[in-house]
Amino acid sequence: MVDAMWFWFWLAGTNFNRTGDFAVPVVLDWAISDAPSCAAARRDPTAYACRSAQSVCLESSNGPGYTCNCTGGYEGNPYVTNGCTGTVFRSCPKGSSGNATIPDGCRPDDKFTLALKAVTGVSIGVFLPLVSCFSAHLWLQKKRLLRAKRRFFEQHGGLLLQQQLGSLASSGVTFKIFSEEEVRKATDGFAEARVLGRGGQGVVYKGVLADGSAVAVKRSRVMEEKQVSGFAREMLILSQINHRNVVKLLGCCLEVEAPILVYEYVPNGSLHGHIHTGDGGKKLVLPADARLRIAAEAADAVAYIQSSASPPILHRDVKTANILLDGEVNAKVSDFGASRVAPADGAAVAALVQGTLGYLLTCQLTGKSDVYSFAVVVLELLTGRKAFCAEDDREDGCLAFSFLAAAQAGQHREVMDGRVMAVVGLEVVDEAAELVAQCLSLSSEERPTMKEVANKLQTLTTRACSGGKNAGTKTNGVAHY
Repeated sequence: MVDAMWFWFWLAGTNFNRTGDFAVPVVLDWAISDAPSCAAARRDPTAYACRSAQSVCLESSNGPGYTCNCTGGYEGNPYVTNGCTGTVFRSCPKGSSGNATIPDGCRPDDKFTLALKAVTGVSIGVFLPLVSCFSAHLWLQKKRLLRAKRRFFEQHGGLLLQQQLGSLASSGVTFKIFSEEEVRKATDGFAEARVLGRGGQGVVYKGVLADGSAVAVKRSRVMEEKQVSGFAREMLILSQINHRNVVKLLGCCLEVEAPILVYEYVPNGSLHGHIHTGDGGKKLVLPADARLRIAAEAADAVAYIQSSASPPILHRDVKTANILLDGEVNAKVSDFGASRVAPADGAAVAALVQGTLGYLLTCQLTGKSDVYSFAVVVLELLTGRKAFCAEDDREDGCLAFSFLAAAQAGQHREVMDGRVMAVVGLEVVDEAAELVAQCLSLSSEERPTMKEVANKLQTLTTRACSGGKNAGTKTNGVAHY
């Protein structure tokens, strides 16, 4: 005898498939045949074989007749009264369903319920269009930004500049056109902590390029329409300036509304800071011989861009804040943001006043305008006073006017720094004062050229160094008093 679950009949029962690995000696199949079916058997209660109240009649599958079985949840003998006893409930484990009475009859429940499916479907239906719209918006914004960058690039003459720089590469010009991303990365997104200085033209930041080199990045606020049209040409000219006392222009960024300029980094700050600003409450003073030397170096740089550059250039904003000092305390003329190519006929350039109060006499700009501004720089070096001081009641606080008034009265020595006169000598001071007075002449024709100013200052520097006295302890060209 074997358990009925160990085999199943195939077709008419002539073949069966064993589920075990051992031989089955006897297979017994039987049915109660005194009635042809369950319905017929129930009509004769006395002969009906399914006696237990919890039994059920099953049709025979092998011919006429029937068999009995206990109903679900019960077990025992269905052929005797109360033979099916107990409530042995055979069910699938929690989380599954099916027929627990047969092998592999239980299957895991589908946890993805209809409600969850509905919620998921609605969510996808709502959020998918939103995500699509947002992605499309970002794509359009990016496309507009790229178009704007391209428009600015072309507007500032980027295509011409690229072409010309390609032809100049063989001559050693290393000028580079930076992307906005490169400039932003170099300055940490124009971080406040990177600010080196602020001016009327814009803000200067310290930057570090991808190769680790330090640079100064000037971010301009505005640009005149005339500047825009000639910007590429001026960049080509400035990129070729190579003078030891001129801050090197390394490149520019044209993908923004107002082009960004990238200069070499000069570590010791501006001349203005060394003359007028204290260092932790202790004023840092340049010794007199260093002052004349710095004046001569700066004059030589301005003379170079006016006469030796091709074509000549007008700086238009010469002041102590735009003269930097390198690690050896050498002068470096910087900030050509307001500069213009000088007219070939030497005519004046009429423009909006972009210079600094105290350094300008007129808005009719020529090479002699830079001479006037430079004379004020020399005065600051010799007197230690600012070009313009609102608190000063002498000639409205303008250093140039107060000096001229003193010079006309023969009292120019009274406005000079006493330490300067002690170091360089009265004769050198008198000659320097005479040169400054000529440069401050109201008539531009009476002013000397920058080349003449540079030559004169170089002569005075040589005489001061050979005949003067040292007025302080010098460290890298700087004395502390």
